[in-house]
Amino acid sequence: MIASFRFQMGLLALLQALLLTNNVTLIAVNGLAGYQLAQDKWMATLPVTAYVLGGAVWAMPAALFMRRHGRRAGYLLGSLAAVLGALLTWQAVAQGDLWLLCAGTFVCGLYNAFAQSYRFAAADLADTHRPHFKARAISLVLTGGIAGGVVGPELAQWSRGALEHQFAGSYLSLGAFALISLALSQLLRLPDNARPADADASVARPLAEIVRQPVAALAILSAAVGYGVMNLLMVATPLAMEVCGHGWPATTLVLEWHVIGMFAPGLFTGSLIGRFGLMRVLTAGVLLNLLASAVALTGTSFTHFLVAMVLLGVGWNFMYTGGTSLLTQAYRASEKNKVQGFMDLCVFAVMVSSSASSGALHFLNGWNLLNLIALPLGLLVLILAAWFSWRQARGEAAV
Repeated sequence: MIASFRFQMGLLALLQALLLTNNVTLIAVNGLAGYQLAQDKWMATLPVTAYVLGGAVWAMPAALFMRRHGRRAGYLLGSLAAVLGALLTWQAVAQGDLWLLCAGTFVCGLYNAFAQSYRFAAADLADTHRPHFKARAISLVLTGGIAGGVVGPELAQWSRGALEHQFAGSYLSLGAFALISLALSQLLRLPDNARPADADASVARPLAEIVRQPVAALAILSAAVGYGVMNLLMVATPLAMEVCGHGWPATTLVLEWHVIGMFAPGLFTGSLIGRFGLMRVLTAGVLLNLLASAVALTGTSFTHFLVAMVLLGVGWNFMYTGGTSLLTQAYRASEKNKVQGFMDLCVFAVMVSSSASSGALHFLNGWNLLNLIALPLGLLVLILAAWFSWRQARGEAAV
């Protein structure tokens, strides 16, 4: 039983690694490919926005599909969408068509909509086999992103000039990774693959009632703001570094360490939550995000970019892992899919806004404005977290 549990956890971590290889490669090349194809340079980040928009549009349908057919079927469909998206984006770059590139990244967003639930699959697996391991299960699966942090930038650097058209090789290579993901997902044996009846559907509360709970509101806000701020700055980083005169190898290194910062803490985030408490870890993540923006505002040297993006990555990990773990306290078994889907919808919606505005704000107002925008968003989460901790200290109901 324990060996099977570890094998399934390992599979989820490996699938997370493939997802992040896909995501980081797209982040590394989408803005630059868009910049190359766009006549109006403020439109450079539209391919990134289309990718995130695809995830937002499909977030709730993906959750409902997996409730009906199981997560494994959902991961199969998502991987097939990633293969189709890779072919479309490759063709778009070959034809020099910005709008086809956006269409291809939009299709890739379907893969992201399904695959974002790997962390929830880990929580379900822990619930079935080792309930007290839930927070660590979530953080350890997210640790699979370390591989994506290393492979993604290197893949982008190696493949961007591999074919006749710039970036065509990068997009085409993602199709191969999607096929590997498709094969591995069929080895999963998760609690919901057999479509069990979690509980009588009549006991499920309306979504509006669930998300009005302070515990649910804080969980969703932490994950959404953490991802939104991270995305706002990460999408603009390749463009900002190019404008500031830093070469592609420097940009690749910054992105690589940023993603390592996002996922390496997964090795110990769950243990930190167990030792210091979920709220302290989540609050530490907010403070690290605020510190990242402060560092970015002090200069535009390579060191400033590197330190700021590593801090941003670690802050994201604490906020996202903390928010995900907190959300599992807010719903009943019969409610999990719709609540998890709603969290991902909120995350993607914030990411759409940050992706759409990142390029335009950078070119119109500069790198500093992006970091100034990030500060009040972090402060909002910090205030809500302090209020929620105060309620807990008074012994008031968290739900």
